[in-house]
Amino acid sequence: MSFRLGHLFDLTGRTALVTGGNSGIGLAMARGLGLAGAKIVLVARRTVELEQARDELSNEGVSARVIAADLASSDAGMALAQAADTLGATVDIIVNAAGVNLREPFRDVSVAAFDLHMALHLRAPFLLTQAFAPGMAARRWGRIVNIASLQSWRAFPNSAPYGAAKGGVLQLTRAIAEEWSANGITCNAIAPGFFPTSLTASVFRDTERAKRLAAQTAIGRNGELNDLIGATVFLASDAAAYITGQCLAVDGGFTAK
Repeated sequence: MSFRLGHLFDLTGRTALVTGGNSGIGLAMARGLGLAGAKIVLVARRTVELEQARDELSNEGVSARVIAADLASSDAGMALAQAADTLGATVDIIVNAAGVNLREPFRDVSVAAFDLHMALHLRAPFLLTQAFAPGMAARRWGRIVNIASLQSWRAFPNSAPYGAAKGGVLQLTRAIAEEWSANGITCNAIAPGFFPTSLTASVFRDTERAKRLAAQTAIGRNGELNDLIGATVFLASDAAAYITGQCLAVDGGFTAK
């Protein structure tokens, strides 16, 4: 980077592991980190989509490798640590973007569905931190970025387990920060507003509803995936070295109104 503060945001030499990096918010965040110089490791369940995402990033000059893994598994942390070691990847940055929102009425939510939300949104980030933070601490540098939500603060219909898990993400972010920040590891969260992804497809198919949500923002529009890049690079960089345990809403001012 040529501008005089560029070194604060330059991620050259860093490696970022991005869960849910095969599409949507995860892929957008991976792209941003890669364009800032980081090497990328994409993690998701479906190999074909991972390889497509890898090729997409490669076409933009971003170095990316893939790991197919079930992040809802109780051994996800150690399995990913072993897979990253096999790749020869020393992980400096973790982005926990994998998630699900089944959008079922409260009374219809099964135990299995509830547990899946908790496993992906809460347990996986916890286990990945357990697995990778010691290595980051030994190097005295690490960044963990979790994905919160508007539902970390408020409720939406038919999303009880999703909202409960995203509320937990805020406290998990603080707990990770309290445990690891003295070792050079910051942990923060980004809370996206409404962005067009597979999880929000039903929302955006309803044109009138999408317009109402856009009108609820201060800016007057819903999010575009590139809107997440700046916040992601910032929180993953040296520019945010004294920021930890915080949540940044990238929501066009939805939570401000």
